[in-house]
Amino acid sequence: MEQVFQAFLLLLLYQSLLVSAQSFYRDFSSLQSLTESWQNKPPSWVGSDPCGRGWEGIECTNSRVTSILLASMNLVGKLSSDIQLLSELDTLDLSYNKGLTGTIPQEIGNLRKLKTLLLVGCSFSGSIPASIGSLQQLDFLALNYNQFSGNIPPTVGNLTNIIWLDLSDNQLEGPIPISKAGVLGLEKLLTAKHFHLGNNRLSGGIPAQLFSSNMSLIHVLLNNNQLNGSIPNTIGRVNSLQAVRFDGNQFSGSVPSTISNLRNLGDLYLSNNKLNGSLPDLTGMNLLAYVDLSNNTFDSSVIPSWASNLSLMTTLMLENTNLQGQIPVSLFNQPSLESVVLKGNQLNGTLDIGNANSNRLQLIDLENNTITDFTQKNMNYKVSVVLVRNRICLEAEASTKRYCQEPTSSSLYSTQPNNCSPLPCSSGQISSPNCQCSYPYTGTLFSRVISFSDLGNASYYKELEQSLVTAFQSQNLPVDSVSLSNPFRNPSTDYLQLSLKVFPSSSDRFNRTGVSNIAFVISSQLLNFPNFFLPYFFIGDVYGFDAAYGSKKSSHTGLIVGVVVAVVILLVLVLLAVIYAVRQRKRVKRSAELNPFVNWELNKNSGKAPQLKGARWFSLEDLKKYTNNFSEDNTVGSGGYGKVYRAVLPTGEQVAIKRAAKESMQGSGEFKTEIELLSRVHHKNLVSLAGFCFDKGEQMLVYEYIPNGTLMDSLSGKSEIKMDWMRRLKVAQGAARGLTYLHELADPPIIHRDIKSSNILLDERLNAKVADFGLSKLLVDTERGHVTTQVKGTMGYLDPEYYMTQQLTEKSDVYSFGVLMLELVTARRPIEKGKYIVREVQNVMDTSKELFNLHSIIDPFINKVTPPHGLEKFVALAMRCVREYAAQRPSMAEVVKEIENIMELAGLNPTSESDPTTEEIDVEARGGKLRHPYDHQEGFSYSGPFPSTKVEPQ
Repeated sequence: MEQVFQAFLLLLLYQSLLVSAQSFYRDFSSLQSLTESWQNKPPSWVGSDPCGRGWEGIECTNSRVTSILLASMNLVGKLSSDIQLLSELDTLDLSYNKGLTGTIPQEIGNLRKLKTLLLVGCSFSGSIPASIGSLQQLDFLALNYNQFSGNIPPTVGNLTNIIWLDLSDNQLEGPIPISKAGVLGLEKLLTAKHFHLGNNRLSGGIPAQLFSSNMSLIHVLLNNNQLNGSIPNTIGRVNSLQAVRFDGNQFSGSVPSTISNLRNLGDLYLSNNKLNGSLPDLTGMNLLAYVDLSNNTFDSSVIPSWASNLSLMTTLMLENTNLQGQIPVSLFNQPSLESVVLKGNQLNGTLDIGNANSNRLQLIDLENNTITDFTQKNMNYKVSVVLVRNRICLEAEASTKRYCQEPTSSSLYSTQPNNCSPLPCSSGQISSPNCQCSYPYTGTLFSRVISFSDLGNASYYKELEQSLVTAFQSQNLPVDSVSLSNPFRNPSTDYLQLSLKVFPSSSDRFNRTGVSNIAFVISSQLLNFPNFFLPYFFIGDVYGFDAAYGSKKSSHTGLIVGVVVAVVILLVLVLLAVIYAVRQRKRVKRSAELNPFVNWELNKNSGKAPQLKGARWFSLEDLKKYTNNFSEDNTVGSGGYGKVYRAVLPTGEQVAIKRAAKESMQGSGEFKTEIELLSRVHHKNLVSLAGFCFDKGEQMLVYEYIPNGTLMDSLSGKSEIKMDWMRRLKVAQGAARGLTYLHELADPPIIHRDIKSSNILLDERLNAKVADFGLSKLLVDTERGHVTTQVKGTMGYLDPEYYMTQQLTEKSDVYSFGVLMLELVTARRPIEKGKYIVREVQNVMDTSKELFNLHSIIDPFINKVTPPHGLEKFVALAMRCVREYAAQRPSMAEVVKEIENIMELAGLNPTSESDPTTEEIDVEARGGKLRHPYDHQEGFSYSGPFPSTKVEPQ
């Protein structure tokens, strides 16, 4: 009997092991199938035991795969439907792998034990599958920063255990799902603390039933969507709310009075909507730190009393809210206040800032009001007071006053060493705050709700650094220290961005497990961040895991042999290098006069010689001969850059030679940029480069000769060319076509960066040609869609978003072109007598009236020949081009298409090569002498402030 019992036990054990083996093998097969299409899998994934052989990123329980953590692994591929076979999986984190594309398979709904799903910062697209509502155990869902489109599936309402719902920064559209016809909606998510749905394309209104007193929400972020209607008064029932972002939508009506019930609210963003009625009464909301009600159409009122009685408030933003009357001095004496922005109102009288100098106040921005006096209790006040475009700044010598100058801001911060001296590190390594050379894990931290405005206050970042280190070490992660740098407020999202570096301990490099665990801890919100930085998210960079480590098993003998061999090889190489150097010096000397690029290569700061396509090199002696030793008789123009000479080459070709003055020569990098760009672009609406001279300290460009000067000459009356409406349309079309070529047909795309009327030249038939590529940039990183670069351009044409972010895009050229279009209509300079053309058009423009009520500023000559048919559409298009945010501007291809439609409306054939009504103009026959098109009257660089250019959609 005992033997039978033992046999029975052995049979049960065998069956148990068999079942376990089958389950284990199924998980292995699932992982193999799941990752068949993946590139860059961890090299430790070898063998057939993901649970027993140390597969990095894989965690198991009882020989079953329960967790996959593979953030920042540079994975490339798709998420296979075989993910469903991992039936015990409770955590999946594939974040920060931009190479992961395609859709999320419907089969993901079969992972019934999944609790955490993190797919942040990948490239997933398509619709979010409805099956995601089957994940009943899910409490953390983060799909932000992808390319998801379509509607939010109503089945998300089935996730009744969810705490964190983040679908922001995608392309989701349609309404906010609410329960109906037996389908649950978001109002059923009573355990949720976070609704993050910002930066999508959601439309419709906010249903009143979305909010109830049974909810646990602390953050509701619906910013930068297309939502409309009124804000429901039911929002006042969610007493747990700490942050509300409804900014950047199309909400209208009054702010509900119930909002004052939100006594735990710290941050209220309602800006950039169409709200009206009275300013909301925020009395008693004593935890408010950040209030932004700007750019709405509230009824005229004085500054409300609650604005002076919120002791924790750091930032008050009431720009363009119809405020009037005197500013109470009590407003500036609150202990936590850092910024007060009251631009664009009708505030008047005397400004008295009281004792503001003794607290944390950094900025009082009252630009564009009617302040007449400023009482300065302390002549050395540290507060930045901005009274530009107030009456007080119209007085004589007002421009010398600090408060009458455009403000400059700086938010520079970088973690400093901890009482040690940074070490010189090898290539790729960085010295940590504890002065150890290592390879940090890097990425960007984003704060979605900024509770402060003094971005230069180091105390905020130091507290954040300490929180990060403490949190990492409490999670037993191999982190020595962290550093933060480059705080930056992105104007398009209104997020605060910070560069983060996490440095390893006990080694100079993280392994894959270390990186994936750090990324997971950050993204799953396990860090105890300070409240002023919440809610946050993180986008990690790809980490370089492949270090060249020496073999620890190498024998001493092998080491000695290796050193001896290396020394012998080194001596041979040195000898060869000496022989080569001697021969090369002789070769350079012999070929200096034969090779046009030797002079370029010998200049240590010039870099490699330019790569030319069609342009030729001219020697200084050649150009002296062609210009009669740069005779004054051949001078056709001059400016800040230098002089321009007309010349005829031996081939009979007429050229214009632009010779840089010594004091204005570009760096060789910019000079090389202009040469390379002009030599590789060929379009009838772009000025052609015939060649260049870089010889004996000279910088000269040789262009095709353009006889009729610049567009600025014609509009200002400096030339004898009078441009009617038809000719202006043709000029706009030509310049737009040239820019479109640069943006869409050049490879890689080119951003001009200095579009203005003095850089648009007119040939013998008044066809427009875009000139001057000295500031141009190649858009080589098409994934990001921008180039981060120092702000350069010409004041009045400069894109305000580029100015604020230093992120240059094609839309920066579109903004400048919009200003150029307004210049064509008005014949006014962009900034003339202190007035900015964009703002002037905005102030008088009335779309309900003839010619948009622009009679007072339209160039009178436009009407002298033919009626300006299509002018209203032309101005409307220009105002779209100068919208404040780049995403709202059209592309240059769209601009060309719309201009051509306007031309047809005006009776012109947009496909015609030349305007038959335009006579060829011979400047010399008229006896006129134009300022030459290659002149530079304005300087390049501009780093001053920029006027607001917000334009409502047409």
